[in-house]
Amino acid sequence: MKLWRDLLNNQVLMASVIGWLVAQALKTIIDFAFNKEFRAERLTGSGGMPSSHSATVCALATSTGYRCGVSSFEFAVSFVLAAVVMYDAIGVRRETGKQAKLLNTLMQQEPFKLDGEEFQVALKEFVGHTPMQVLVGAALGVLVAVLFQYR
Repeated sequence: MKLWRDLLNNQVLMASVIGWLVAQALKTIIDFAFNKEFRAERLTGSGGMPSSHSATVCALATSTGYRCGVSSFEFAVSFVLAAVVMYDAIGVRRETGKQAKLLNTLMQQEPFKLDGEEFQVALKEFVGHTPMQVLVGAALGVLVAVLFQYR
């Protein structure tokens, strides 16, 4: 029981988790508003508005800054982690999504064969983010962390 109590009382961890949860909930609501259908995959899936990865790591970095100070080793690590995650979301992961979309289009035109066996594979296209999705996720994470300081 002490372990769970300690985890739940860890403001840095809880701000990060709540940042992710809020971003995923907003992502699902925004997707529903645009597509007029509920897609359960959006509750845990990557890609979309806002970036839950950015919300999580920015809540982590902001909470760490409040708790340990911005001159601390802990803040430096969490800040660099946040920068890498957000850079990756806009760069590599976004390009992966574009490539998946192109490959899915090509596979619809010509069946995919592997070892002589024909099958259809749909690659996941929602893996990265636009810069705006990352920016909104980052702002959301900072906001959640700041609000956590006043609970």
